[in-house]
Amino acid sequence: MPFTPYHFGPAVLIGVLLFPFIDIATVMIASVIVDLEPLAVILFDLPMPLHAFFHSYLGATIAGAGVSICVYPFRRYLNEIVALFGLKQESSFRQILPAGLIGTYSHVLLDSFLYAEMNPLYPFIGNPFVGALSFGLVYNLCLVLGVFGFFAYLLRVLLNYRVERIEDDVFD
Repeated sequence: MPFTPYHFGPAVLIGVLLFPFIDIATVMIASVIVDLEPLAVILFDLPMPLHAFFHSYLGATIAGAGVSICVYPFRRYLNEIVALFGLKQESSFRQILPAGLIGTYSHVLLDSFLYAEMNPLYPFIGNPFVGALSFGLVYNLCLVLGVFGFFAYLLRVLLNYRVERIEDDVFD
């Protein structure tokens, strides 16, 4: 799914369900960062498949760890942005690293159903998952998970707001 927001659907659901145990900003970034690979192939006319090394679990592990290392110094700024959306989080590397890995792995998992040129189990060649789910089903699944993620987000924000009001009433 190059250059589409579809990967945000599962990422937002995972991020909200596992909040505050994983860093929500990192899982969102990591869920789409892998698509820099097909973008580079297209922009620079590289002689390689669109979905190459970083569309494997080994490549996703490296990308997820790399994203985590890059996000860590900016965690305070990202937490401020997340707070604007009603989710307060103090992130540590223990929350950022799993988020980076979950985001990149979810990307590879979803794309592995769609693209025959992928080698998700690299160094093993071939894609045993391609065609197990149709394009339409994968795209619709991403949309549905995104809708569930949005409602889970709204519920989390409302619950956080209610808990804060109760705490304010108790301590005032």
